Amino acid sequence: MSKDQATSARRRWYRGATALAIAGAMGIATGLSTTSAMAQGKTLKIGVIYDLTGPFAAGGSRAGYLGTKYAIDMINERGGVEGYKIVPVYADAQSKTEVAINEAERLLNQEKVDMLMGVFSSAHCVPMAQKVDQAKRFMWANVCVASAVFKDKNLKYVFRPQVHSDQFGQASCTFLKEQAKARFNKDVKDLRVAIIYEDGPYGAGVASGNESQCKADGMNVVLKEGYAATAPDLSPLVTKLKRARPDAILHTGYNPDITLFLRQAKDQGLKWGALIGHGAGYGQFDKLYETFKDDANLIFNVDPVAAQLLNPASLAKGLGDVTNEMVKRYKAEVKADEVPPHLSMGFNQSWIFFTDVLPRAIKKHGGIDAEALRKASLETDIPTGGTIQGYGVKFFPPGHQMAGQNERSSPVVMQYNARDTFIVWPAAIKTKDAVLPLPKGHGYSNQ
Repeated sequence: MSKDQATSARRRWYRGATALAIAGAMGIATGLSTTSAMAQGKTLKIGVIYDLTGPFAAGGSRAGYLGTKYAIDMINERGGVEGYKIVPVYADAQSKTEVAINEAERLLNQEKVDMLMGVFSSAHCVPMAQKVDQAKRFMWANVCVASAVFKDKNLKYVFRPQVHSDQFGQASCTFLKEQAKARFNKDVKDLRVAIIYEDGPYGAGVASGNESQCKADGMNVVLKEGYAATAPDLSPLVTKLKRARPDAILHTGYNPDITLFLRQAKDQGLKWGALIGHGAGYGQFDKLYETFKDDANLIFNVDPVAAQLLNPASLAKGLGDVTNEMVKRYKAEVKADEVPPHLSMGFNQSWIFFTDVLPRAIKKHGGIDAEALRKASLETDIPTGGTIQGYGVKFFPPGHQMAGQNERSSPVVMQYNARDTFIVWPAAIKTKDAVLPLPKGHGYSNQ
């Protein structure tokens, strides 16, 4: 594919960005007020919950927190939203479910916040969403991806523009199916796939999507096994994988358990053709590279796209500038060249809320109470290309199996090589061909 053809394909994939998307995505002309209006003292008090300490912090939660923080800062610098200043009250879930739930209750009942935002871990997100909804309070989920947050829950006051775990699982299998003959020189039915995962809501949700899609595509699923994310030893799992001899391993986990798995796999001589991760710890490649150096190269990661990898010309006008400002602030604060997808996740979902949902709640539905925010969310209709991560936003309505989930979200498959990240799927927006199976000489190659 020529450069011009690739650009044209990307634009077709993102077609439909309209003036509505521009207004909703940027929010400067229609969604944001003047500084003088802000000075009148109206505030939207938001409880923002992330894991700022514990193992989840380095696994992507801190990056998600920074994305949300930058979005709030940038909105306030532009004058707020319809006369309201955004006042965040940050809380640390400490990578513990019980702490996350307690912090949510404290923010709602003691700090008297108007709504909740954030949440990294799906293990926190599932029970928190139910509690918030039962209390008829409003929650906007930024990073957690488990389909179980919404599936068959019929939540009314909880919304998530983010990708969900079923999509993660489906994407990696679809990608493998498309690569089987060309790269592995195998029929799809002969492609041996192993599925391993941390057994919380996040990992189990992705693994379920993996299993159903890979089997539907006719692949040979030779192993499916979960483990506790806090497991001190994964060598029995490594032994089972050696016996199963998979061409590709589909893995969902957090940074500590991924690190343990890779270390013990190397020690025990486990080899593979492709390792495909699904967000969380695999979204923090800089951490893996620090530990494993070249052995970490050519890992795949299924995730919502890191916004800086997209062609800004394929997005609504002005979104490229928004992405650049987000990246600039992150690099200045963190002093790192690698910008993880979780930064875009935390920022993008927040930006969608502040520039699309909140202005409409205030202007059309009379304020910032949970009912106004619910009605405004259900009216969101952002076309493809209208957010910094490319996908559009429209929420499944009440009564739907996934009520409150964005029906237009979509992940991508990325591949890492040293300090570079490439989009390798879908083909319409890929920036480089995938390298698989692992070439001879790679520390984990089965060639």
